[in-house]
Parts: sequence; C-alpha cells; structure tokens
Amino acid sequence: MKVFIVYAHPSEDCFTRHSRDSFIQGLEAAGHSHTISDLYKMDFRTDMTETEYLRESNYREDLPVPEDVLSEQEKINASDAITFIYPVFWTEAPAKLVGWFDRVWTYGFAYGQRRMKQLNKGLVICTAGHEVRHLVEYGHLEAMKTVMLGDRLFDRVRNKEFVVMDAMTKGTPEARRDNWNKHLKTAYDLGAEF
Repeated sequence: MKVFIVYAHPSEDCFTRHSRDSFIQGLEAAGHSHTISDLYKMDFRTDMTETEYLRESNYREDLPVPEDVLSEQEKINASDAITFIYPVFWTEAPAKLVGWFDRVWTYGFAYGQRRMKQLNKGLVICTAGHEVRHLVEYGHLEAMKTVMLGDRLFDRVRNKEFVVMDAMTKGTPEARRDNWNKHLKTAYDLGAEF
C-alpha cells in the first residue's frame, strides 16, 4: 500500500517527530511505501490568495489552481491511504495543516465534481499534552474527531481512525517519560498493521 503522510510540526525537537518516525518504521517493516509532505520544512503557504478565495467561494473551476496545491493533490491521487500526524494546538491541528486543507481541498477536487479518488484509509495521529480523559470530559476529543473525520475526511476515505498520544507535555515530565515508549510502540504498530 502507498501511504501519503501529511506531517505538521514546527520543531524537530519534539515527540511528534519521534511518533512520525516510528510510524514510518512500522510501515516499512510491513512492506508499505510512503510519500511525505512535511508542511513546515516545505514552508507550505497556508493563506489563500484572492484568486483562490474567489475560485472556492464562487465554485469556479475555470480559475487556476496553484502549482503547490496541484502537487499535493497529485500525491493524494497517487496514494492508497492518507495519514495526518500533528500536535494538538487549542483543540485543533496547527494552522499550517488547517491552511493545507483550506488550499488543497479545492472545488472540483475534494468537493463538487470531485477528481480526488476515494482513499482506502485515513489515519489521524495526534499528540496531546492533556490526558485523553480530560479531552473526553470537556468534549474536545469528540470535537477534534468531528472536524477531522466527519468534515475533512468525510467520505473521501473508506475507513477512518483517530489516535491520540496523550499526556506528552513537557510540563509533566513524569507522565511524558512514562508514556514515551508506549506511544512510540503504538505508532510503530499503527504503521506495521496498516
């Protein structure tokens, strides 16, 4: 299986990067191939231009799609599955990833008369400072799943999964240390069992 990984984290000195690497090791061990878009390293532009906005708001396929967006769309259509790996920022993905959706999920590709193929699998792996019980108690986990799985991935993928690697804040070093290896094994297993 060919997996397209969309990765969004502003620092290499982070647990999220280790999760990404473990996931990739699992994919490779299982014989899968992957392509990655590291949005921060690519300096992916997240703000829409006026032309992009007019294209989307007026459902106008006759207006051009920028080359960087076409490149991301080609990566999607050349894949069987898509995985998003990112940290939770204020119950949401980083702005860089949100902007990726704003620009890449274009009219005529991801909605309208769609050219985007339906992918076999969509996986979201996010790292969070809070424990899952906190995210559940305050409704944050359900909100995150609704946005990523219900809206963004919707029927664009057949099978969807959302995994949180929780309690990874540097503010609680004991919990972070206790969860480090457990979460990395989970990431590896997600790749190996893809």
